[in-house]
Amino acid sequence: MSNPPITTVNKLSLFKKLTAMSLVKQIIIAIILGTLLAVISPETAKSFAMLGGLFVSALKAVAPILVLVLVASSIANQSSNSEAELKPIVLLYLIGTLSAAFVAVLMSFSFPTTLTLDLAGAVAKPPQGLSEVLKTLAFKIVDNPINAIATGNFIGILAWGLGLGFALKKANDSTKIMVHDISEAISSIVRLVIRFAPLGIFGLVANTIATTGFSALGQFSHLVIILVSSMLIIALIVNPLIVFLVTKQNPYPLVLTCLRESGITAFFTRSSAANIPVNMALCKKLDLHEDTYSVAIPLGATVNMAGAAITITVLTLAAAHTLNIDIDFATAILLSIVASVSACGASGVAGGSLLLIPLACSLFGINNDIAMQVVAIGFIIGVIQDSAETALNSSTDVVFAAAASHHITK
Repeated sequence: MSNPPITTVNKLSLFKKLTAMSLVKQIIIAIILGTLLAVISPETAKSFAMLGGLFVSALKAVAPILVLVLVASSIANQSSNSEAELKPIVLLYLIGTLSAAFVAVLMSFSFPTTLTLDLAGAVAKPPQGLSEVLKTLAFKIVDNPINAIATGNFIGILAWGLGLGFALKKANDSTKIMVHDISEAISSIVRLVIRFAPLGIFGLVANTIATTGFSALGQFSHLVIILVSSMLIIALIVNPLIVFLVTKQNPYPLVLTCLRESGITAFFTRSSAANIPVNMALCKKLDLHEDTYSVAIPLGATVNMAGAAITITVLTLAAAHTLNIDIDFATAILLSIVASVSACGASGVAGGSLLLIPLACSLFGINNDIAMQVVAIGFIIGVIQDSAETALNSSTDVVFAAAASHHITK
């Protein structure tokens, strides 16, 4: 029998080496290859946009039903002496979001940003006040479950998952086992989707760079620097400090692991909701308690919005500085609180944090015509802003869930 050609053996060997690599290494290689393709042949790179679209669509398709079933199964099968504790995690989520808005205020005061408000206003209908935001949240909670899954209303999905879970706690053991088996089946589908992440991210990177180029955001560089710097301060200084205060251990191994394995994927998918399966897998890898993270991660994707709080705060203060509105520090702190509360209602929606900017602008008497021009600028820099925001939001979900879980089990 003749041996296969050397070139075929080499190709097979290379393929095996690539598939044997960790998912993170595969994603890094995909980013490099996508960038090179976009630089060498932009038109060819754009033709791979479908790969990215398919990957993001697959994640978005599976995430709603995954959240519903996992939350319901976790609560239904939770034993009376379960280790699951959500209160410390929720508290960390709220502290983290408020801290992010506060850092954004400090950065905006230290490095004031002005804008050229001459762009056409984006066609959108922002909320008109805090009461409207709370009203919207209330209606999302009581949404029809089928509609909630179909529209990606994760607040409604969480509400139904929690309700079904507590109701099923009284069901017989065979029913609970069935619900658990369904959650395992859906999780296996999710793991299959995640295996295609390198291909999807290759398509996303190639198309993004080929479409926008590296210098498309030059005119808004100062604003982008303030936004990204604020997010880096939260990710690399504030979050580690919070983790250290909770765990009394070196926080950086956990923080850097979450940024690498959750933040990179979230950066390119630009969807906290779509990144829920990735975070679930990371929590399992970190050996966190399943009863806890199966509820905490979907919850974090809806209420842990540090990146959104930064975006709302920085852009609102930029509008105020542009109009020479005198802002005292107390009013800016009020903005931090409003931004934090508003950010909790921005989850799972593309550009959701941007559409809440007019709410914060109303604190300073800035009308919607001007505020919507700021929103338009936000959409222009969204290639970086939305990606960095999502990476911070999503990776922080796992950071705080892991930190609180460690504290609980000590």
